[in-house]
Amino acid sequence: MKTFNIEAPDGQLRAAIQRKIDNLNKPKGSLGRLEELAMQICLIQQTLTPSLARPCHLLLGGDHGIEREGVSVSPREVTWQQMVNFTHGGGGVNMFCRQHGFKLRIVDVGVDYDLSAVEGIIDRKIGRGTRNFLYEPAMSEAEMDQALQVGASLVDDCVAEGCRVLCIGEMGIANTSPSSIWMHLLENIPLDQCIGAGAGLDSPGLQHKRQVLKQAVENYRRQGHYNPLDALPYFGGFEMMAATGAMLRAAEQHLVILVDGFIMTACALAATRINPASQHYMVFTHCGDESGHRLMLDAMQARPLLSLGLRLGEGTGALCAFPIVDSAVRMLNEMNNFQNARITKYF
Repeated sequence: MKTFNIEAPDGQLRAAIQRKIDNLNKPKGSLGRLEELAMQICLIQQTLTPSLARPCHLLLGGDHGIEREGVSVSPREVTWQQMVNFTHGGGGVNMFCRQHGFKLRIVDVGVDYDLSAVEGIIDRKIGRGTRNFLYEPAMSEAEMDQALQVGASLVDDCVAEGCRVLCIGEMGIANTSPSSIWMHLLENIPLDQCIGAGAGLDSPGLQHKRQVLKQAVENYRRQGHYNPLDALPYFGGFEMMAATGAMLRAAEQHLVILVDGFIMTACALAATRINPASQHYMVFTHCGDESGHRLMLDAMQARPLLSLGLRLGEGTGALCAFPIVDSAVRMLNEMNNFQNARITKYF
């Protein structure tokens, strides 16, 4: 597996950061989570004056072989249709990127459709969808490494433009299924608690999804897999592995990583299993409605900033949370301190 050289941020600045936060003209601790975010971002960037310059959003598309088993209410052609829609600016992700000043990169990592001639889509296709993990591994080890490298190279492109904060989203019908299984196998959470309705399955559809995924896990276990990381290529999607690689490279490059909903949290979980230090660079932005998302966040000891009931994907929850992260940085850089404001420091 591709390796990433990631270390936890150096903590030597912690005391100086805390002094700066405490000397802002406000009661000590009165800005709550904003103060915690400011501390995290300063440590990530190793500075007392952090920056969220040139924010980038990666939208990664890929299809899944398991979709053939009827585990999603949406057919797979929705993946490529939405990818094209994004190039016209018509998606939720487009609107939020415009609102918050993110540069959007739309990337075909594994869509089951030829998008190579579509202007506005970056072609990094590894295959036309993964294989059906009910019967065989979704991808090979070589394909997994390729996907990790695709994600890493996309981050390198962002960094070359001066990016300091990264958001990642996905487009891939049926990708809640591999996410649920990753959660189950990497965190030992009962599978039934990990499986939700995805884009809107009814009760019979949800029961069918559970049966399919249980059978897939049983087939996998019969093959004698003992390393939890074996689950990544066996069940994952190309867009999910690329997102995992992007998170790992972003941590390596000391970027602030905004982690979106259920699927991106599963990718964050995968990244932390490959290199635990990567979690120091992640800001968990949103807890969605997908069953199991809260359990996965709790297992990672992650506290999301928002709970808006979103389940669109595309990275939209992370984009919605960006103003809160921005406020934490502006607090440090723009608020006056007690001395300059000539206010008595009363603690």
